[in-house]
Amino acid sequence: MTSAPAILDVTQNAELFTSILIANRGEIACRIIRTARGMGYRTVAVFSDADANAPHVAMADRAVRIGPGPAAESYLRGEALIAAALAAGAQAIHPGYGFLSENADFAESCGQAGLVFIGPPPGVIRQMGDKARAKALMAAAGVPVVPGSEHASVEEADSIGYPIMVKAVAGGGGRGIRVVRSADALAEAMQSAAREAASAFGDGTLMLEKLVEHGRHVEIQVFADSHGNAVHVGERDCTAQRRRQKIIEESPSPIVGEKMRARMGADAVKAALAVGYRGAGTVEFIVDAGQKHYFLEMNTRLQVEHPVTESCTGLDLVAWQLRVAAGERLPLTQEEISFAGHAIEARLCVEDPYAGFAPQTGKILYWRPEGTPNVRIDSGVAEGGEVSPFYDSMVAKIIAYGATRADAVRLLTAAIEDTPLFGLTTNAKFLVDLLQSPEFRGAKMHTGMIDEWTEQSASILARPVPGPQTVALAAAILGGPAQNFRNRGAAEYGLLLQSAGEAVTLRVKTDGDGVSVFQGEVKTAVSIIAVDGRARVRFERDGVLGHATALRDQNMLYLAADGLVSVFIEPSPFAAAEPVADPLRILAPVSGTLLSILAPGSVVAAGDVVAVIEAMKIETRIEAAAAGIVGGVHAVAGAQVAAKALLLVLMVEQSDGLRPAAPG
Repeated sequence: MTSAPAILDVTQNAELFTSILIANRGEIACRIIRTARGMGYRTVAVFSDADANAPHVAMADRAVRIGPGPAAESYLRGEALIAAALAAGAQAIHPGYGFLSENADFAESCGQAGLVFIGPPPGVIRQMGDKARAKALMAAAGVPVVPGSEHASVEEADSIGYPIMVKAVAGGGGRGIRVVRSADALAEAMQSAAREAASAFGDGTLMLEKLVEHGRHVEIQVFADSHGNAVHVGERDCTAQRRRQKIIEESPSPIVGEKMRARMGADAVKAALAVGYRGAGTVEFIVDAGQKHYFLEMNTRLQVEHPVTESCTGLDLVAWQLRVAAGERLPLTQEEISFAGHAIEARLCVEDPYAGFAPQTGKILYWRPEGTPNVRIDSGVAEGGEVSPFYDSMVAKIIAYGATRADAVRLLTAAIEDTPLFGLTTNAKFLVDLLQSPEFRGAKMHTGMIDEWTEQSASILARPVPGPQTVALAAAILGGPAQNFRNRGAAEYGLLLQSAGEAVTLRVKTDGDGVSVFQGEVKTAVSIIAVDGRARVRFERDGVLGHATALRDQNMLYLAADGLVSVFIEPSPFAAAEPVADPLRILAPVSGTLLSILAPGSVVAAGDVVAVIEAMKIETRIEAAAAGIVGGVHAVAGAQVAAKALLLVLMVEQSDGLRPAAPG
């Protein structure tokens, strides 16, 4: 354990507290409540109108509505959170690891209200929350930093040299960051990053940083107490990212050996001691191709990926937070902390990887996660709940622990496939394919690789289509002998199914207790043996017994089988035909807040941005599919829009004048 001669800006030791308000929501709140209750603390949850029936509300001993509406801003109203804590009799506030967790004013207000803030002192949050100032402090402390400038301007960008990153000085989570490769793209990138940062963190101030090409993101978990002690708890590799947001995290890093871990750990502890840190923190580094590490930022909070560290150390980091906040010394010295095995975490998100990772909203029809001794699932949603556009798209973290990295990959792959979510499109299949990719398995990822795949339309981002055997199973579930309402005893009948945008015509023939399904010349024999109350299906297919999960919702069948969640639609013969897509009619791809939209008369080229929607704190840029002039505008900036809502109509030049989009 390393000791500092003095601690800067450390408040007096906290008085003992017995009740804790968690100023957060979802899986974050559930995670903290589990540990707090296990240590005998009473817990208080808070909720917006959109979260009234969320699991974290039911888990806590008490809950307080913080309203006034469903938007994320409910959780950003510090005065309401403090009032809720006092009203519910809490003596401490745990900010979670989002929203106000890195807000120094909120931490200060907690202390002024007589509440213990379970996190670092306000002065430390201010120092490290300003990324530009933090880099200067780290450079002064001897920690290597990436070249950059605390001022975002054309002149500074030219001085640093492209490519660069435009970064918000506040917040984290990959928001408010844009990669800029040329001077002509700087102005738009700065506007977009500032807007996103202001929305997510309440501060749109920007800085510039040299982009380390093909770098790996490796971070060190640190802990410090109010007695001058600080330790590191190993590293996490968070290189698998999309748009600077983490997708898969693991510990230990596949590129870090003992000597490199010691160097990075020493720099991280040096960073914590330099600012008088207290509590849990994460020092983030970028590692270049030469294995040199550079300080990026320090997140003054616990992070989403902390379970992989817990898996490899056997420690409960939330319990450490509570002990440090109560004025105790760190439970272990650096020499007493040991590491074993390998853990990998995947973030299950309601988004469509095959449509630009568009966020999804709606009702969860089926979600029944079950952990095992080697698999942990942290979730903050429940079956029957609604996913709104106001919060993050992550609905669960799935963490697998094994003796080796290969063990962890295999366990995590199986866990993702065995834990389907029905009702919304998720990134589950993409996660599995990423885990199985040569780049991930060979530790060849870099932070920009998934973005490159997106730009190149790589095969890993091609929408998966269910194979003949999966289609046959769906046909058997929909139309086997147990469903006599369909075939009414007919020996043979036709069946039309649609899935993943493809339609397939089948011929189904009853055969004893099962069916024979013909897809062209391909025949598959399927018998449904049993269906239990948990939507689990036991079947025999071409002589092989198997299991699947299936759920019918009106004319839709959700089927988790053969490593894929497929949605089959049996179209009604009376349904109206789908309208043909018209590139001149611009529709909203997601539900969310319309941030901007072009005015009538604007001239656009194919590929120009015509509107921007914020959903789940992510900006979705809508581009024109064809050149034209903006005609009718059917939405107003600042308003909520539904998915597929008409935003605007383009007009195109023809020899006889302007032609509008086709009506519809």
